[in-house]
Amino acid sequence: MIQPAQYRRLALMALLLLIAFAGLGYRLVDLQVLRHEDLSREAADTRERTIIHASRRGDILDARGNVLATTLFVKTVFADPSLIGTNQAMVARTLAPLLKMNEAELGQKLRRTVWTDKDGKEREDKHVVLKKKVSLEDWARIQVAMKNLSFDVNERKLPARERAWYRNLRLRAISVEPVDDQLRVYPNGSLAAHLLGFVGVTSQVVERKEVNGLVGRYGIEGQFDSYLNGALGWRQTEQDRADRELAVFREEDIEARPGLNVVLTIDAGVQDIVESELARGMQINAPQSISCVVVRPRTGAVVAMASLPAFDPNRPGENTPMAHLRNRVIADTYEPGSTFKAIVISAALNERVVTLDDIFYCEEGGFSFAGYILHDAGHHFGNLSVEDIIVKSSNIGAAKVGMKLGPARVYQYIRSFGFGDPTGVALPGEARGLVHPVKDWYKVSIAQIPMGQGLAVTPLQMTMAVSAIANGGRLVRPAVVDRLEDQQNNLVVRYPAQPVRQVISEETARLMVQALKKVVLAGGTAPKAKLEHYTVAGKTGTGQKPPYGSRKYFSSFVGFFPADNPELCISVFLDEPDPRLYYGGETAGPIFKAIAERAAAYLGIRPDVTPEMPPEEPATSRVERVAQQTAVPLTPAESGRNF
Repeated sequence: MIQPAQYRRLALMALLLLIAFAGLGYRLVDLQVLRHEDLSREAADTRERTIIHASRRGDILDARGNVLATTLFVKTVFADPSLIGTNQAMVARTLAPLLKMNEAELGQKLRRTVWTDKDGKEREDKHVVLKKKVSLEDWARIQVAMKNLSFDVNERKLPARERAWYRNLRLRAISVEPVDDQLRVYPNGSLAAHLLGFVGVTSQVVERKEVNGLVGRYGIEGQFDSYLNGALGWRQTEQDRADRELAVFREEDIEARPGLNVVLTIDAGVQDIVESELARGMQINAPQSISCVVVRPRTGAVVAMASLPAFDPNRPGENTPMAHLRNRVIADTYEPGSTFKAIVISAALNERVVTLDDIFYCEEGGFSFAGYILHDAGHHFGNLSVEDIIVKSSNIGAAKVGMKLGPARVYQYIRSFGFGDPTGVALPGEARGLVHPVKDWYKVSIAQIPMGQGLAVTPLQMTMAVSAIANGGRLVRPAVVDRLEDQQNNLVVRYPAQPVRQVISEETARLMVQALKKVVLAGGTAPKAKLEHYTVAGKTGTGQKPPYGSRKYFSSFVGFFPADNPELCISVFLDEPDPRLYYGGETAGPIFKAIAERAAAYLGIRPDVTPEMPPEEPATSRVERVAQQTAVPLTPAESGRNF
């Protein structure tokens, strides 16, 4: 007979079972219903893997195929201190030379770090970054070194668990991030730094993964960033507990598309010549900065572009002032000074309001106009022909030519030569310059602008305007990129020469070249720019920087050769050279000559002057020749061409 106590025990057991099943049921509901999404996501994160395929950034090459910028894949090496135990000193001693790190500092990083979180649980850092940007070769050496680690124990006699611990130390204690980083390398250091630009690091999310990449800053790197970068790829798959891929569960496998290579018009050999001569010019003339552009006048192809001070794009952020990062050739503006006389006189010749033989009285060096006194620096010229105004660089003569042409046509030709608008070169940060419309001119502006005052231009604008004269009056757009290629060197895009407009007639251009050739002869303003084997045509400029009277100057020389069939136009600009010797012919002229001689030899440009040829006609004054022919001296009243 069942006793009451037994009933109570059965009831208690039934109650306990009921509570247990109720708890189990609640647990099942909690796991399968209430927390289903969170747990499913956690399981997927544990099982699923997204492997990123990095896209290699394209190279930048010069016109001859020399590499100016390239990309290397590198690793980020990290450690799991929990797998190292008390062997930090040994591992640090092994890895320090390979990672190029201090051994003591490395040993400190390898020590276990345990802390308590806000929930009171002990946590341990199992992912300590040791070194970024480790080359693939160095990582391979690190793997070999870790596998060859030797401990003072007989591992064969150890239990299986301890043997597994040593195996994990060798194979898993030091690892790398699954996605390779990219290191941008500029093999030639600071060569063409302003043109190339540099890269920074950016991050983006791909398939829920944050991926670091490179982004272009300044120069070609910035302008062609989207072409250079390519597109990332990825693989969506699953892995087992040993981190082995389960290929049967692979869902997506998108290959990366590498970036395109950018092939420039720049010739690294000419660029090196330019930069070495600019460095010498910096030493001799002590300017705040110095710049140069070398252009092929017929096509607008930029063969070299440089500014000093420069920077190393491999380390752009290391104590580099922001001013040194700026490409002064396209970003800085200045009052051009006397080089601008070539522009206004070209316009006057083209409009047939003057000829090269027309005579202007230059007021013996001082000309009062609109309440101002215009001067010819250091000279007191009387009668000068238009050609002599160019050769001797008379401010007063140029002002009178401009007055005869008139404000409307002066302004028209200034804009037609490209001033006041960006040149359209494929580089970021180009300035427009400053050209005021005629309605905003002062009364004296018509006299100042032909002298190169009252407006602002960039060095590249000035170079392209003179190149237009050299090119038969045709203005072309400057080009720094020749083409884009894929990784197999197949052509993707070519950028042909882009003519802009015919600014002056071919006959006018020929007359201007005839006058500009005499600038570098005896009696001209730039005899130090003359070449032995080539005829040179060019113009000096010595612009006084505002406020006028500060003894701060912007000196320049823009010239091309061979003058009648030009291969190169070279411009040199010095910002605030030593005020004791600041004229363009004395500062920029010799630098032009040094660059031109070396570049001509390097490029194999055929000379147009030989010892058998008669010497150039000396740059004697046309006024003197006219006077000799007439035997009657010309007076201001008799010239009849003052304005």
